[in-house]
Amino acid sequence: MNAMSPSVLKKRIDSIDIMRGIVMLIMLLDHVRERFFYHQQVSDPMTLDTTSTELFVSRLAAHFCAPVFVFLTGVSAWLYSHPLHGAPRSARSFLIKRGLFLIALECTVITFQWMGNYQMIWLQVIWAIGVSMLALAALISLPRTWLAAIGIAIVFGHNLLTPITFAPDEWGYTLWAILHERGNILPNDLIGIRASYPVLPWIGVILLGYVLGPIYSASFDDKQRHRWLIGLGLLCFVLFAILRGLNIYGETLDWQQGESLSMTIKSIFNLTKYPPSLAFLLFTLGGMLLCLRALESVKPQTGKVLSTFGSAPMFFYIVHLYLLLVLYQLALNLCGPNYGELYAFSSMSYVWLMTIVLAVLLYFPTKRFSQYKHQSKQAWIKYL
Repeated sequence: MNAMSPSVLKKRIDSIDIMRGIVMLIMLLDHVRERFFYHQQVSDPMTLDTTSTELFVSRLAAHFCAPVFVFLTGVSAWLYSHPLHGAPRSARSFLIKRGLFLIALECTVITFQWMGNYQMIWLQVIWAIGVSMLALAALISLPRTWLAAIGIAIVFGHNLLTPITFAPDEWGYTLWAILHERGNILPNDLIGIRASYPVLPWIGVILLGYVLGPIYSASFDDKQRHRWLIGLGLLCFVLFAILRGLNIYGETLDWQQGESLSMTIKSIFNLTKYPPSLAFLLFTLGGMLLCLRALESVKPQTGKVLSTFGSAPMFFYIVHLYLLLVLYQLALNLCGPNYGELYAFSSMSYVWLMTIVLAVLLYFPTKRFSQYKHQSKQAWIKYL
């Protein structure tokens, strides 16, 4: 296998940032929806009779965000362990510090951004990434074949655990709420804690990301890596078509033929996110793998704009949530509630419009911070 030139390797890494940038913008859309379209909140899976097509499509697009974040965190951990210049190094210390930092950030800064108070600590996607990083740190010394086997076993097997449930007063309830079943944990009179993102499936995803990391190394030539991305992406879709199409396994809610073709299609892609079902992960990870291949052909200027959002994801995440909190409070105070106690847009078209406006406004501070982060020699800045 021939070594790649630095420019070719950079193009590969840029494709990862572009992928992150795309899902950051999709995430922005979903969070604008949660702020300004909350009067039509969606369930998990969605209730098709009460969910419009535009709302369904917007939410379905948002399903790609968490799998991409977690999987690429695993890829990035492998790249950290195997720098282009220098000897291989262990990522364990960085994963532990970064994972604990993300968990602390979720419980403090990010929790406040959602509700503007600390009445409830919401353990969501940042928490799931943090815990997954800690799990990867604990397992990182195992051979890659073992990591692959564990990751595949979790992703493909965790749906078998769905029938297992615990009542809040039973031993094991808190651990199970963290691992596989959403719920309020550690009940007390001071503050509530809710595990919204069961972490077990995400641990499987980050392990698979780490295992696939070597395809971004200098030892893989272009054609070889493209075969892996396309082959694995198509394999995910084939397995999805078989398992989901025949209602065999991998999803808690079987699809059903609807009154129209669009209702049938929506039923097929109405997938469970909490915890992410096997069908959910096959569909989203398969799409991500094919997109990663395609993004290497993106025009330089377009890629540069998208990769800017992906090069400073934590900065963008924190800033956009606080901005949405402030904008919502301003709208509520200036215009007053128009849907019960909520202020909300009348249609999803306004959600899309606001997303575009905010993306343009947030591009420039994100670009400045990304430049500062890459130029700074301060260790703490790398955590953002």
